[in-house]
Amino acid sequence: MILESGLSLAYIGDAVYELEIRKYLLSLGITKVKELHNEAIKFTSAHAQALIMSHLMDKLSEEEIEYYKRGRNSGGTHKPKNFSLKEYREATGFESLIGAIFLEKNEERLREIIDLSISFAKENFV
Repeated sequence: MILESGLSLAYIGDAVYELEIRKYLLSLGITKVKELHNEAIKFTSAHAQALIMSHLMDKLSEEEIEYYKRGRNSGGTHKPKNFSLKEYREATGFESLIGAIFLEKNEERLREIIDLSISFAKENFV
């Protein structure tokens, strides 16, 4: 089941990515909730997701790029507070990509994209 709406894909993709980041942080042995939250932001903020997405672009199939574009180009009336509209849209595209891969039940590809995202984030802003 693949949803047509980029925002619907982003909705599920946000939850999937957030859960994966939380599992990753717990695997590092971090147990204090405030520290978990502060570390998670480094991976899940719109700024981080936009940078991660730019890193992933040359590693995606044509179909995956379409899922990204579907989210990135989704309208939406939300005006971001702490980042640019461009970053917000790119982050929405990233979440749409994650959501689409999750809904396709392509666990191997989802793991690969999550691992690439975590590795890039660790190297660049953690």
